[in-house]
Amino acid sequence: MNDLALATLDLGKTTIDAEALAALASRLRGALLTKEDEAYDQARSVWNAMIDRRPGLIIRCAGAADVREAVRLARDNRLLVAVRGGGHNIAGSAVCDGGLMIDLSQMKSVRVDAVEERAWVGPGATLADVDKETQAFGLVTPTGINATTGIAGLTLGGGFGWTTRKFGLTLDNLLSADVVTADGELIRASTDENPDLFWPLRGGGGNFGVVTNFEFRLHRLGPQVLSGLVVHPFADAPSILRQYREALDQAPDELTCWVVLRQAPPLPFLPVEWHGKPVLVLAMCYCGDLEQGEKATARLRGIGKPIADVVSPHPFTAWQQAFDPLLAPGARNYWKSHDFASLSDSTIDMLVGAIGKLPGPECEIFIGHVGGAAGRVAADATAFPQRSSHYVMNVHARWREPDMDKACIDWARSLYEAAKPDAIGTAYINFMPGDEEGRVEAAYAGNYRRLAELKQRYDPINLFRVNQNVRPSEGRRAA
Repeated sequence: MNDLALATLDLGKTTIDAEALAALASRLRGALLTKEDEAYDQARSVWNAMIDRRPGLIIRCAGAADVREAVRLARDNRLLVAVRGGGHNIAGSAVCDGGLMIDLSQMKSVRVDAVEERAWVGPGATLADVDKETQAFGLVTPTGINATTGIAGLTLGGGFGWTTRKFGLTLDNLLSADVVTADGELIRASTDENPDLFWPLRGGGGNFGVVTNFEFRLHRLGPQVLSGLVVHPFADAPSILRQYREALDQAPDELTCWVVLRQAPPLPFLPVEWHGKPVLVLAMCYCGDLEQGEKATARLRGIGKPIADVVSPHPFTAWQQAFDPLLAPGARNYWKSHDFASLSDSTIDMLVGAIGKLPGPECEIFIGHVGGAAGRVAADATAFPQRSSHYVMNVHARWREPDMDKACIDWARSLYEAAKPDAIGTAYINFMPGDEEGRVEAAYAGNYRRLAELKQRYDPINLFRVNQNVRPSEGRRAA
């Protein structure tokens, strides 16, 4: 390996000589990768195809000791550093240009204690990895909806999905974390050990260190849940959305129902004449007894005159992967998001109007129904402040050709601006693209000041900054 010139925190360059790199490589169980290595391009590729960054060096870690070596290299040389878990973040924060990429993707272990209902999960594990192991014992921890998502980024930013209303956010079920902090030390954080670090890990993103192991609480569920889609003609959307809103006012925690507005994909249960036409989809899951689920979903399924109703018992693992074909890696993606306390008539009218301007067949608007157990946690109990959000809107622009960039991004931004008057001001950081740096403080609302103070304590040089960045409180000027 030759000498390497790497990007630094001050946007300059520093050189790591070949001898130092060879010595580092000898201490690792994992591998060093540069642009000369065959595995380099695969390692730097992430879910969002808009992200095309080229790290100067990738350390592919095999364990916590490798992570310590990587962080110490970055600290000692003030390197620009990015941390990759699953590589699914919309902003592409897993990768940096010219600096050091700490790649955790090979650290995929998942260990389940079925008696104590606990799981220990490595930072490279995906949701599919976690579900496969936990569901073998009829257990779950709340996660997201796309099996290729990484557990690390999901947890550190929040984590909501089909079981959130029943069991809370992913971060609400985090019991402890092993963390390599900016000084290169490995410490354990929980409510009993280093609680001042455990608080920001639950919602503060990747700002406070590199987590090498997560310990989660598990819950009994499965192997089957009542779940599926009810697809409606888009012409009925104004009425359907108002009835949907009313039906959810009394929904039990076990029931989650989300809305997707888009052009119909060629799903096998949809008549061919509906393929490519605008539709409204109610996606629902009942996390409990199947018979009770039939009763709880009856009102939602009784709305309007659907094109198709395919709600039935499914294996939970299959339902968790149901949307994967529509979210596969390789497409260009841009998101804009808002939190809402309720779906007002004006918000509904705005959503309906936006679908008439879809810039492409893969673009969609997603409305996530949250609340429940996740809403009964105090806003300052964790770094995640959005406990009053009953709905999360994600405007998902998705397309294939670079010449569609402007049309798709402009559509998402326009819809975001139109929805502002009805939004509550916070935002789900896992849904925030890379151009929303100025929105981070507002996203954390009243928790931002404490986050900045803890950042000053644990990462005063802002080593971990390739993320939705919380700057150290002392002159948030660390650049």
